[in-house]
Amino acid sequence: MTTTPLTAPPSAPSARRRWTVLAVCAMSMFLVGVDTTIVNVGLPEIGRGLGVTTHGLAWVVDAYTVVLACLLIVSGALADRFGRRRVFQLGLVVFGTASLACALAPSLGLLVAARAVQGIGASMLSPVALAIVVNAMPDPRERARAIGVWASVFGLSMAAGPVTGGALIAAFGWRSVFWINVPVVVAALVLVAVFVPESRGSRTRRLDLPGQALLTAALFLFVGVLIEGPRVGWSSPTALIGYVLTAAAVTAFARVELRGPEPLMDLTLFRRPAFTTAVLGAAAVFVALNVSLLLTTLYLQHGRGWTPLAAGTATLPMALGATVCAPWSGALVGRLGPRRPLLLAGGFIAAGGLTLVDLHQDTNPLLLLLAYLLIGIGFGFANAPLTNTAVGGLPPSRAGVAGAITSTARQVGSAVGIALAGALVANVGPTGLARASHAGWLIVTACGLFLLAVARAAQPTTKA
Repeated sequence: MTTTPLTAPPSAPSARRRWTVLAVCAMSMFLVGVDTTIVNVGLPEIGRGLGVTTHGLAWVVDAYTVVLACLLIVSGALADRFGRRRVFQLGLVVFGTASLACALAPSLGLLVAARAVQGIGASMLSPVALAIVVNAMPDPRERARAIGVWASVFGLSMAAGPVTGGALIAAFGWRSVFWINVPVVVAALVLVAVFVPESRGSRTRRLDLPGQALLTAALFLFVGVLIEGPRVGWSSPTALIGYVLTAAAVTAFARVELRGPEPLMDLTLFRRPAFTTAVLGAAAVFVALNVSLLLTTLYLQHGRGWTPLAAGTATLPMALGATVCAPWSGALVGRLGPRRPLLLAGGFIAAGGLTLVDLHQDTNPLLLLLAYLLIGIGFGFANAPLTNTAVGGLPPSRAGVAGAITSTARQVGSAVGIALAGALVANVGPTGLARASHAGWLIVTACGLFLLAVARAAQPTTKA
C-alpha cells in the first residue's frame, strides 16, 4: 500500500503569493491614505483656480473624509456578504471614476460632490483590503507581521500626501493630484484580478440601515456646523438649528444602536474605559495631524508666499518621523505593550504643538521643521498602540467591530481637524494667519496631552 505525502492543499497560496496579496492591498490602502491628505497642500491653488474662499475649501477635504468615516463599517459587512474581492474591485472602480470627475470638475460644488463619491469608493478599500490580507495569512505570526507592514504603509501614506501633492502641483497643476489616481487604480484592478483570491465572512451581518442613516446625518451636521459656523455666526438661528439637529441625530443613533439586534456599532464596547479612551485617542491623533497640515499649508502659502512644492517639502520631516517610528512602535507594542509607545506619541505631539504656539510671520523655518518632525514622530508611534488598546482583551468576534470603530474614529478626527483649522483662519488675511493659528497649535498640544491619559488607561507594560 502506497501512501501519499502530506502536502498543502492546492488552494493554499504560497508565501510569495500571500505577500503579493499584501502588496496589492497595501498599494490600495496607500492610495486611500494619500488622498486624505494630498489635497491639503493644493487647497490654495484649488481656491484660486475655482475662485472660492478658505471656508468653502474645507468641504473639498471633509466631503471625502466624512463619507469615508460613515461607510467604513457597512462596506466591510457588504464585503463579507457579497465577496471581498468583488467589493474591493467595485471600490477601485468607484474611486478611480470619482478621481477622474474631480480632475475635470469646473466648479466647487461638482468637486465636492465628486470627492464625496471618492469617499464611497475609499470605504470599500480600507476595511475590505485588511480583511483580504487577514484571510490570506493563516499563520498568526505571519499575520502579525503583515498587519505591522499594513500599519506602516498607512502611516506613511497620511504623512506623504502633502509632499506628493506639492510636487505634482508644481509640475502639473492642482488637477494632477486627482489625475494621478487613475493609472494607479487601473494597475490595482489588474493586480487584484490576477493575484487576490475571493473570500467571504463566515457569518454575514444584517445591514443596519437606520443606524447608517443616522450616523451619516450626525457626522455631516456636526462637521457642517464647524465649517459654516464662522460664515453664518456661531449664535445665529442657522447655527442654533444645526446644534439641535446634531444633538437629535446623535441621540437617535444611540437609541437605535442600543436596541437593535445587529447594530452598526456595538456601543456596549464603550463601557470599557480602555476602549473608549483608545477610540477618542485615535480621533485626537488625526485631529492633531489634520490641524497641523491645514494650518501649515495656509500659513506657508498664503502667509509667507511659499510655493506648493516648498510647502509640501517642508512637511518631509513629518513624513520621515512617521515612516521611521510606525514599525518601531509596532515592535514596542509586541514586546512591552501599548503604554510606552502611547507615552512617546503623546509627548512628541504635545512638544510639536508647543513649539508653534507663538508662531509669527517670520518664524525661523528650522523651528517649523523641528515642530513637523516632532508631530510626525508622535503620529508614527500612535497608531499601533491605539489599535492594540482598542481590541486588547476582546474575543475575536468583537475585536473586528472594535477595530472598525477605531478606523471610523480616525476619519472622524480627520474631518473635525480640517473643520476646526478652517474655522480658525476663516476670513483672516495673509498677515493674520500666524496669529490666528495659535489656537490651532494649542489644540494639537491638547491632543498630545490627551494621549498621555490614554496611556494610563492602556494595559500595563510587560517585561521584555
